[in-house]
Order: sequence, then structure tokens, then C-alpha cells
Amino acid sequence: MKNKLSYLIVILLFLLACATPKKCCSQIKDIFKFSTFYVASNGGTSLADENVYSVGNSFLSIDTVTIPYDYSLSMGIRKIQRFQYEGTSPFKDGTESSFSDAASIGRNPFEYLFEVDYKRQEGVEYFDQQHFIRYVRPVWFTKIEYIKDGFADIEYYEATQRFRINGKKKLSFNFGGVTRLAEPYGYNPLEDWILESGHTHYTQLAIEEGYSVDVYNSEYKNPQGEIVATSSEVWNEVVIPQVLSDYVKRKRNELDNLWQNSIVVGFDFYHYTKNFWLHSWGNFMPYHHDSGYQFSYHNFNNGEQWYDYSGGLILGLKFNKHFGIFAEGKYNKYWNREWYDFKLGVNYIIF
Repeated sequence: MKNKLSYLIVILLFLLACATPKKCCSQIKDIFKFSTFYVASNGGTSLADENVYSVGNSFLSIDTVTIPYDYSLSMGIRKIQRFQYEGTSPFKDGTESSFSDAASIGRNPFEYLFEVDYKRQEGVEYFDQQHFIRYVRPVWFTKIEYIKDGFADIEYYEATQRFRINGKKKLSFNFGGVTRLAEPYGYNPLEDWILESGHTHYTQLAIEEGYSVDVYNSEYKNPQGEIVATSSEVWNEVVIPQVLSDYVKRKRNELDNLWQNSIVVGFDFYHYTKNFWLHSWGNFMPYHHDSGYQFSYHNFNNGEQWYDYSGGLILGLKFNKHFGIFAEGKYNKYWNREWYDFKLGVNYIIF
């Protein structure tokens, strides 16, 4: 249902751009004016193959864990005006990582991004998505967003509407409410399988999931009766992690998503000159309404409140024509889950 909704949004936008009656064309053209539609693919070598060694009956056996190549297929449409510190590129290739996209305030009153990425990274396939619509006025702004990041294992819808203070100045503040829709983060399906010693009874779990274990003949079979390991080393290091991952994923998907209403305060700062620029933003959620649901995050946090927050920083400084430094990054912490990106460095131009 989640993916179908995201597909529908992208398809509707595309159809509107292509099939809108002429009498509405002027308004639609304003919406899509200066936007970019892009499709791109990328690929490369992944992790090297790994040999797993085991000894049985004085014989050495070697099992090779093969990691297929990495790739990504991206498609999207974006209308986001570049900040003055951002460079230009003749094409969108799907690998761009603009930290400023996460900012609360943009340079244009109405901006949006709809992007889907189907990729394989280190042998694991992901279907990532990032969609948002943002509308900013001097005294208020609103933003609707959907994020799905498989590598960070985070997915949620978010809608916020806030009042702005000093909206036309470099430093502005905002406050309001935010509503999020996400799975019950904090729920751990493996808790029922943790022994008093702290270890996980994973072999029994695998058997109940349909796997069979023949220790005497060193045969480990999946629910389809196929041999997936011929040694305990491969069983423990390769098969069991996948069994646990599949089990956790299935149990989490069995639960309904939860609404989370919170109070939010934030700030946005933007300053630019030719030799120095600083762009920073932050969002802080100190209070969350307790819905009383069985799997509410309040229950996993001992019934207490917690702090969710996000922010970003983009800094550039040119000391002279030769030497300059830069630092960029963004950080998120929701429901005690963290994901972030950053980069920093030094440039020296030799004439």
C-alpha cells in the first residue's frame, strides 16, 4: 500500500504535465516551469568474494560467499532552486546528494522533489524513495514528505505546518505541529527468542520457520528442501543472519503503521558571500502525544517522552584564490534511530 501510494503520486504528476487541457495549461506550466525530469542508471563493483573455511573429518572445505555487483536505477522530477553556493551540472545522473534538499526553507516559495531509486548495495536490494512538496511564505510554511531509506532502515510520512518568526531575515525561527506515519519503531520481534543468558535461540527459530538441520550429515536445508549450507560455519555466519532478517521483516510488516503527533520548533540560517557561506537548519520535537496504542513508542520508552531532532550544516570558506575549506552534513534522529551523511575537506588550487 505504501509503495502504491508513492507510485500514484509520481504518475499523477507526470500525467498532469502531459495531458492537461489547454485552459489549465498556464497554471500547470507554472508548477512545472524550470523542473527537471530525469532517468539514470549507475553501477560498479561491490565487496570482494569471501571464502569461509571449515574443517570436518580432517578435511578442509571452502565455501565462497559471492557478492554481486552494485547498481542503481533512478527516476524522478524535481523543482528546487539551487542555493548560490551550489554548482551546476549539465545532467542529473541519479547520484547527486544535495544536503540542502533537507532544509526546512528553500529559495523558491513552491518546490518539490519526487524520486525513486531501485538499487543493490553490498548484495542487498533496496527500493528507496524521497518525495516532498514544500510551500514557504514569510510568516508560515508547510511541508509534506515521504522518506524510505532501506540502507538506514527508516520509512515514514511527515506533514508539518509552522509559523515563522523573522521570515525575511537571515536567521528565522519556526514553531508548529508535525504529524508522522510510520511503523511501530521500538518493537523487537526477537525479544521472545532471547534466552536468560542473553543469547538468541536462533536454531529453534529457524526450525519453526521451516528450516531443517542434520548435524550428523552436515546438511542444512531451507523450507523448500534445498541445501543452503554444508557446515556449521556457513550456517551460523551466512544462513542464520538471513533467517533472522527475514523473520524480523515479516513480523514488523504484520503490524499497522502508527500516527505520531508532535510539537516542533526549528530555525533556519542562510548567509552567502563570494568567499564565505553558511547554511544551517534544525528541527526539535520535545513532546509527542501518547495514543495509548499497544505498540506506541511511549511503551518502548518506559512511558516517557523522548527527543526527536534533525539538522544540517553547509559551510564554505575561501581564504584566498588558492586555499579553501568546506564542511557539509545532515543528521537525523527519530524514535532513537540515527541516520546521517557528511563530507568535509580542503581544496588548494595550484596555478
